[in-house]
Amino acid sequence: MITLESVHAVVVNWSGGGPQNLACIESLLAQGLAPERVHFVDNASTDGSRELVEDAYPALAFLRNDANLGFGEGANQGARAALAAGAEAVFFVNNDLTLPDGSLAGLIAGFERHAQAGIVGPRVLQAADPSVVWCAGGELSWRQNLSTLRGNGERDGDEYRRELRMDYLPGCALLVRRACLEAVGFFDAGYFAYMEDVDLGVRASAQGFESWLIGDVAAHHASSSATGGGYNPRRKYMMGVNSIWFLRSHGGPSAWLRFFAFDVLSLPFVWLANLPRGQSRAVVAKAWGIFSGLMGKRVHAADLEPGGTWLW
Repeated sequence: MITLESVHAVVVNWSGGGPQNLACIESLLAQGLAPERVHFVDNASTDGSRELVEDAYPALAFLRNDANLGFGEGANQGARAALAAGAEAVFFVNNDLTLPDGSLAGLIAGFERHAQAGIVGPRVLQAADPSVVWCAGGELSWRQNLSTLRGNGERDGDEYRRELRMDYLPGCALLVRRACLEAVGFFDAGYFAYMEDVDLGVRASAQGFESWLIGDVAAHHASSSATGGGYNPRRKYMMGVNSIWFLRSHGGPSAWLRFFAFDVLSLPFVWLANLPRGQSRAVVAKAWGIFSGLMGKRVHAADLEPGGTWLW
């Protein structure tokens, strides 16, 4: 049985977290987590964000990497440490996320109602305006970006506060049973960042573990500055690369056809639509990411540095 005392949290940081880290950790501790059950993984940050957390919360379980290993591997490191310390469930939390009091207890209760659930997560609201949904679970579409965040940009309401079985749950707030991690494995670190949560949900389902949205539990999500957040070239490049690798792992002929019909062929029109908004470079970055993925390239930390590609 999963209890609050048997849950460990994992937070991954890479330059850009700043004060958001402190708010995230404060909200985790307010759930009743002991500091030593919060695993803070730093991917060689150079902006002082790691030191800020160390000064404010020295009792956390710190893992310090000498290089940026990506979200996936950083989260995996924290999860391995959590399981080694006896965790019965691991709570993966983005460092730009905060949780109202009682949220974690609400997610744990969701496991009791859904015996086959390997993964549960809350509905996620925009921190800047909590009346707006960032997501209420995720669904595979095999179209643009291959998946969609349910309710993204919509007004919060009863529709998003229900409990629903989903294709996957976004990795910004993901509570995973130990048994699920042991049977399915951890995040695929090859994604580096983005789509590793979709992949985990698909692999979990193949092993008989369900993913459940616990809609009456809320979390608040701010735009991350580590990779720029929102509609920016670095993020769209990674989405392009990782879409191809996800298709290689999980997509049949019809999935490839739908992706190219609805995503790739639409890129020129998306580029034109984003030209007046000054976001056309992000569309080009996605196209370059798709091409790079088709050529067998994976995302690496060096790609995200200034000058890492011809696009930035």
